[in-house]
Amino acid sequence: MIRRLYDWTLSLAAGPRAPAALGSVSFVESSVFPIPPDILLIPMVIARREKAWWYALLCTLTSVAGGVLGYLIGMFLFEQVAEPILAFYGKMHYVAEFKSIFAEWGWWFVFIAGLTPFPYKVITIASGAAGLSLPVFVAASIVSRGLRFFIVSGLLYFFGPPIKDFIEKRLGLMFTLFVVLLVGGFVLLKFI
Repeated sequence: MIRRLYDWTLSLAAGPRAPAALGSVSFVESSVFPIPPDILLIPMVIARREKAWWYALLCTLTSVAGGVLGYLIGMFLFEQVAEPILAFYGKMHYVAEFKSIFAEWGWWFVFIAGLTPFPYKVITIASGAAGLSLPVFVAASIVSRGLRFFIVSGLLYFFGPPIKDFIEKRLGLMFTLFVVLLVGGFVLLKFI
């Protein structure tokens, strides 16, 4: 069953609608959606390595655009929209702290959240709520999200066939590891 799901994902990743799906997921992940675009980016680059750089650019641009939406949610709709999202992720207690230190360290918060598995959407919303300068927010987002997606795409571009072979030979293990990391990430977020 896992093998069929993997093959199906790769066939979708090579399909004509894959870039639109990647851009959409990347956009909404930056403001509200809990699943990262890497889930589509990785099989898309594996399926069509020659498009690795285009996919990384698409992810970067749509992620930053989605981040601006998250920023605007935090700035203008915090009580109506952002509070329920931040409460879902268990991050409401960070808002007061962010407001006090964002003016000095905001660029670094955005940069680190954009580069790491920390939910970027939490920082996009908090940036707007804290009033971080929009140009600073966008610059940090471009640098961090670009690094993240270009590194992933670059590794797959240069080492794609061995990585694909590794994944295909250990598909069950890779699927289990992915599920454990995904569930573990959500559990960790609840306790941070």
